Amino acid sequence: MAVTTFDLADVKRRMQGAIAAFKHDLGTLRTGRASPTLLDPLRVDAYGSHVPITQVANVNVPEPRLLSVQVWDRNMVAAVEKAIRESDLGLNPQTEGQVIRLRIPEMTEQRRKEMVKVAHKYAEEARIAVRHVRRDGLDLLKKLEKDHAISQDDEKRQSEQVQKATDQAIADIDQVLAAKEKEIMQV
Repeated sequence: MAVTTFDLADVKRRMQGAIAAFKHDLGTLRTGRASPTLLDPLRVDAYGSHVPITQVANVNVPEPRLLSVQVWDRNMVAAVEKAIRESDLGLNPQTEGQVIRLRIPEMTEQRRKEMVKVAHKYAEEARIAVRHVRRDGLDLLKKLEKDHAISQDDEKRQSEQVQKATDQAIADIDQVLAAKEKEIMQV
């Protein structure tokens, strides 16, 4: 059954979902400090399938520039180490039994600029997601107005509210991006 009413709160919730996904993506970027979310995008070849590293190990931050990966199954240590080595994170794992230690090296100026570019790419993807939500909302309003479920004035007023919500969401994305860019470029 199709949606027959317009709900601005639902549009705003979906836009906030895009912002939350953007913040999560930014959390996986390396900023020169150790963060457990740094390894979130890694997939480990375990038990015949590719699983997130968090399903085979605990990731801790014992020091500001050190990650400690405690692998639960001794047989999975090599697979986890391989996944870390083959990632584009530029980390060199040091294995001690079932614990893998990852020293986070100082980032060069060039690497910082590359990270900023990746952050901008994530921001643009989030903006596109917000615009898709706006488009869906506006399409629904136009359909409701065409079907005479709402008046032209209501359609125009609610379209303006959708645009205001979109502008606010994009401003939030830009604000989060600026903070992350400052954090990445900080020496």
